[in-house]
Amino acid sequence: MGAIIYQPYAMTQFMENLLEDDIRAQEAAMLEDIEGRLREFEKERKNLIPMLQMIQERHAYLSADALQMVADKLELALCEVYGVATFYNQFRFHPPGKHHMKVCLGTACHVRGGDIILENFERKLGIGHGETTPDREFSIERVACVGCCALAPVVIVDETAHGHVAPSKVEGLILGFQVEKEKEERERQQNESRE
Repeated sequence: MGAIIYQPYAMTQFMENLLEDDIRAQEAAMLEDIEGRLREFEKERKNLIPMLQMIQERHAYLSADALQMVADKLELALCEVYGVATFYNQFRFHPPGKHHMKVCLGTACHVRGGDIILENFERKLGIGHGETTPDREFSIERVACVGCCALAPVVIVDETAHGHVAPSKVEGLILGFQVEKEKEERERQQNESRE
């Protein structure tokens, strides 16, 4: 019997497939929940925004399928529902990451390099403003002002304010979460191997 050779690509592909299966299952459960909740609303156009708010509140974003379900319920064109949803800043169209980065670009933060910090987050994570990494670990959002001007530039990470953020601190913030995720994964694997 030959030795087992570790194949990083095969393992990476295996993990990506598991992640995709998990995401599909989550999305199916989300759509089932939305379908049930939409039954509570009368078929009137005045319910459009409350429906969108309910979905956003329960699931943190509006998927294309969710928008279509609302359009079908209200017998509206999808483009009309999308037009209303995109008019308001409160609605998101991508699932938020487990760790959500809000980079302040208010006047004080902008003058002190907030735009450079945003670019560093985008480059390090490989996503743009308003997007989420494929593994749904991180998402980035630019915000107008977080009210911490004395600490500029400011980044809010998971509702915790980080002040005086230098561009060089961006990688450290991300790395801390990646190390935490790897530790949790190792612990999960150890627990599974004990069972």
